[in-house]
Amino acid sequence: MGRVARRAAISILLVGLAACGPVQAGGVPDPGEIASRRIRAVATIGQIADVVRNVAGDRVDLVGLMGPGIDPHLYRASEGDVVSLAEADIVFYNGLHLEAKMADVFEKMGGSVTTVAVTDDIDRDELLNPPEFDGAYDPHVWFDVAKWMTVTEVIRDSLVTIDPEHAELYESNAHDYLAKLEDLHRYVAEQAQRVPEEQAVLITAHDAFNYFGQAYDFEVRGLQGISTATETGTADLSGLADFIVEREIPAIFVETSVPERFIEALREAVASRGSQVSIGGSLFSDAMGDAGTPEGTYIGMVRHNIDTIVAGLTASRESES
Repeated sequence: MGRVARRAAISILLVGLAACGPVQAGGVPDPGEIASRRIRAVATIGQIADVVRNVAGDRVDLVGLMGPGIDPHLYRASEGDVVSLAEADIVFYNGLHLEAKMADVFEKMGGSVTTVAVTDDIDRDELLNPPEFDGAYDPHVWFDVAKWMTVTEVIRDSLVTIDPEHAELYESNAHDYLAKLEDLHRYVAEQAQRVPEEQAVLITAHDAFNYFGQAYDFEVRGLQGISTATETGTADLSGLADFIVEREIPAIFVETSVPERFIEALREAVASRGSQVSIGGSLFSDAMGDAGTPEGTYIGMVRHNIDTIVAGLTASRESES
């Protein structure tokens, strides 16, 4: 299928993108033709785009669809996105229903563009499957750095498949990046141990941090559940406020991609019970920071989060010592 025809076919899919479905790998571009130019790649979320940049380097012309502050649960493809997708050699997306509003696009693209769900190689026994998510897996796997190393390997292997002539470059870059991720995983685990067990409770606007909690021994609570498409109810707010008062949780956290009003309402509910809880800081959850800042990279984002969490949950303890 030619590029113009592909663009027209995908444009039709902009109507009614609510359904989710399985995504099949599409056609592989001709390796000889790919080797003579840069790969045209698209990544949905910033975390994936950052891995692609680190592994592919100058071999890729990369379009990232979702920038800082964008919520992937609610994101719908724009006309510009459709053009980028139609012209891509390869599309990297998270899968696990994270980009729910775009799933039908990826499914229909399967015959003409190579699509890669970067979470496919993660052992399903290691994925979280909360009952409130209707049988689907929790998609926020990037908060467990070890799992994100598996994602890096998937991206590396996918690039090698479509561009075998430059396999050595991708393998070398991935080797170096995986070493950095190993260091990051160690750093997060070490910092997490600074928080006393009774205070190791992370409360945010929605349950994006369950893999973080599992990997680094934090209890995690959120107002909205895993997807921000769900609404916070009065009972949820009241129950979480009671929990904060009972456990004497010192801090709760804002997310950059979720409206702050949810956490402010929670703080007010705690105050109405005669207690106080501070805003411990702003965390990056479904989106990274601005390009050109440390938080605009996956490693910088993760370091910012753990440093903010530890500082917020230990502030009162350290001021007393």
